Amino acid sequence: MNTSGRSFGLLAKHSLVFVISIFIFSFNTPISQADELPATISGQVTQTINAAGYTYVMLTSADQTQIWVAIPKTTLEAGSQLSVIPEMEMKDFHSKTLSRTFPVIYFASQLRGEPTAESAESRGDSGSNSAEDSFAAAVRAEQNTQAPQAQPIEPSQQSGGSQGAIVPFNEIEVEKAAGPNSYRVGELFTKAESLDGQRVRVRGQVVKFNANIMGRNWLHIQDGSGDPLNNTHDLVATTSETINGPAVITIEGVISANKDFGAGYKYVVILEKGSIIENK
Repeated sequence: MNTSGRSFGLLAKHSLVFVISIFIFSFNTPISQADELPATISGQVTQTINAAGYTYVMLTSADQTQIWVAIPKTTLEAGSQLSVIPEMEMKDFHSKTLSRTFPVIYFASQLRGEPTAESAESRGDSGSNSAEDSFAAAVRAEQNTQAPQAQPIEPSQQSGGSQGAIVPFNEIEVEKAAGPNSYRVGELFTKAESLDGQRVRVRGQVVKFNANIMGRNWLHIQDGSGDPLNNTHDLVATTSETINGPAVITIEGVISANKDFGAGYKYVVILEKGSIIENK
């Protein structure tokens, strides 16, 4: 593996990326689901732009098509080859940081073939119980990843959610919900332990939605608060309700701190049993 590949892999593993931390998410921004994306995007590095801890890369493919991707900040040499595993496509995407609109851009946190987890055989594990296996499969689906790419969180590398589930920071500013039990996303991470088990309300932009996993729908909510470098900007919530596309919602549910589902998947903060009380 070349130096840039090792650098990227270490950053993705230790600063917990996902995926990217700098962007604005408008209501009308079309999003492609994982099953609509190419398995990999490859090309020659033509141009790079570093911004807010991440790197925008223009790749030129073999047929001379130019494609923009965004990855965690890394050093890439012009003319080198790069392959990434896309996790989200956005069209007519405007970055306030760069004052630039990209007609199409792909977000990615992994290089193709980058190892992200040891297999059970290499660790010498004798296997896990069916509940752990079931949840691991569900989280992999929620992460839009496959088994070899799933990366459990080590205690010293905790994040706001399971390793692959963090969604890019969006340059938005959503007004805090009304009410005495209302909090911003960043506050929920700061006050997680004191709020554990309490019912809270939060308003934010839904930046990712996965339906019917383990009998619940999984939302990722951002409001512009929190610290992308520490992954406290992206709140995971579960609910039995559905939404249609990106929306600003107010959701109320029970906060769980340090929620450990087993199989290596641990959330520093998760909002469970959510009820959507406002959907714009």
